[in-house]
Amino acid sequence: MTEPVDPPTPSPPRARHSRRKGQTRFEKEAAATGGKAAADQPGDPKVIGPWRIGRTIGKGASGRVKIAKHSRTGQYAAIKIVPKHALLFSSRMSIADAGNKHDKAVLGIEREIVIMKLIDHPNVMALYDVWETAKELYLVLEYVEGGELFDYLVSQGRLPPDEASRYFQQIIAGVDYCHRFNICHRDLKPENLLLDRERNIKIADFGMAALEPSDKLLETSCGSPHYASPEIVAGMSYHGAASDIWSCGVILFALLTGRLPFDDENIRLLLQKVKNGKFVMPSELPPDAKDLITRMLVVDPEKRITMAEISSHPFCQRKQDTDSGRRLRVVDPPRLEQIARPVKSDKEIDRDILRNLKTLWCGSSERAIVKALLTPEWVLAHLS
Repeated sequence: MTEPVDPPTPSPPRARHSRRKGQTRFEKEAAATGGKAAADQPGDPKVIGPWRIGRTIGKGASGRVKIAKHSRTGQYAAIKIVPKHALLFSSRMSIADAGNKHDKAVLGIEREIVIMKLIDHPNVMALYDVWETAKELYLVLEYVEGGELFDYLVSQGRLPPDEASRYFQQIIAGVDYCHRFNICHRDLKPENLLLDRERNIKIADFGMAALEPSDKLLETSCGSPHYASPEIVAGMSYHGAASDIWSCGVILFALLTGRLPFDDENIRLLLQKVKNGKFVMPSELPPDAKDLITRMLVVDPEKRITMAEISSHPFCQRKQDTDSGRRLRVVDPPRLEQIARPVKSDKEIDRDILRNLKTLWCGSSERAIVKALLTPEWVLAHLS
């Protein structure tokens, strides 16, 4: 008899946590398509590397997702299966050249793989491994069984300040870590924030993320209108880190109030409200929360609060409940002296790394990237 791959249904951490049983984000995708789009494909493997593959639990624009279990450790994972022919077809395109949603989704997968390989943080969804067959790519992702923060917020309504602070501190810890690598998420919202069994935050969906050199601005408009910053909505060039901070401010407002600061059924009016940056601050919010939200939702990105200031703000210094999960672990990126070894010739440059850099720096030619890597001053400037 074959041992079942499905994980046990997680028990809610608290009685008032009333999420639909078994409704992970992947299962919700399957339900939204009536289960038809998530059907198993003929010839799907039962094993990939050490992972035993189970049922399909979701499907997106770039591939399907299956539950998996490690044959030796028993660890569960979510395996995203992406057709390799689509990746090869799009490998020469930039995001600007992608002509349809499918092309953009595939390019997003490429970028997501590269970025998630760089990030190792307890509040960021982990990419355990990448396997490939002749036809498909297999992304072995952390299985986060608690569902989306969005669904938790819908079921609970507005959260008490201390609970909201706990989630917010973890969001900031993960986003700040990404920013230290010059990686900006650009699509932060409760739907992309997952909860594990202990209700710790896991930031997911890096398909819109970008590497932002310190001396350049980003230009691609992306993200969800309710959470996008005024500069993105206005079509301006922007600093990704400052835009992420705005999105985090909207998330904090939603955690504390159960609603959004900028909302309208008419998309044109919604975008105008975001650009104006005017919203009603509920009087019942504590002073430290009001102050932080006010300083994050500033229309001028140059006057917006910084990540360092957010981390030291009184609202982010609130004591966490000892029974509601682990205390935050401060995780720093590797030090400059650990990684800043000069490259003496193009023969020393790993081809896989070069391909990854082309994915991160859309629009840059291979020759330009190689030249930059051979320039010590450029390397130090972009690592410091």
